[in-house]
Amino acid sequence: MSIRMLVVGLMLMAALALGLMAVQVARAPQPVVRLSELPPAPLTVSYLTAARALPIGTLLRDEDLSAIAVPPGKLPPQALIDAPQQRAALRGALVRRFVDPGAPILTGDLLRVRERGFLAAVLQPGTRAASIGVDEVSGVAGLIWPGDRVDVILTQAMDPSTPVAQRVVSERILADVRVIAIDQALTRNDTSTAGLTGGHVARTVTLQVSPEDADRLAVAQRLGHISLVVRAMGTDKTDASLPGSVFSRDVSPALDHPIGATVRVIEGDKRNDVTFR
Repeated sequence: MSIRMLVVGLMLMAALALGLMAVQVARAPQPVVRLSELPPAPLTVSYLTAARALPIGTLLRDEDLSAIAVPPGKLPPQALIDAPQQRAALRGALVRRFVDPGAPILTGDLLRVRERGFLAAVLQPGTRAASIGVDEVSGVAGLIWPGDRVDVILTQAMDPSTPVAQRVVSERILADVRVIAIDQALTRNDTSTAGLTGGHVARTVTLQVSPEDADRLAVAQRLGHISLVVRAMGTDKTDASLPGSVFSRDVSPALDHPIGATVRVIEGDKRNDVTFR
């Protein structure tokens, strides 16, 4: 009986010792896990997609683009990575094939501004690009932008022998033509040239014209002074007809009755007053 009691006592003492050890372990301070020691979160990369349907010939704007984030392994081939520099470079790019809404925008889908062939791709079929020189006045103080529509005015001075009432004449030689470039800028958002910023006045305007109008424009530049007139948005296309010429007398009716110089001619005893008009 004493042996059994001894065994029971030993078992109780062992259980008590184990309990004390468990309490000490529970009270021991837990190691601090720092954020730097945590495993990295899965990485993602964003690529550009079409925010809406993009037909062929669309010139990209910021609102045409959206983005989707995916793991690097899920990135579509030739997809364009979303980044501020990438978006800036795509402003005004020409869409070469139809892109569905939400579809990735691929490298081969676009023809970027200043790439070879961009200007020819922007032109409508059957048209030509013709450039003219402008100054601060004829270029509407630098306020014309690619995409605007303008009329082209030719003003020329006739020979001095022409009557003063008809000596200066103005004609609208082209109407409702599209501006496709200012200096070397091909789009409104193209900042690759200083011609659109810092108050710099453009020196060259490129227009989209028919082959016949390109010839007219070339001759007009040799005849006299070329001016551009910006057309209002939504102007009726029927207003594109070419009116007749405007002469000096149409602007100043006083030129129809000029005050001429009077010369007295004396022939012997005869005196005549001759007025030159």
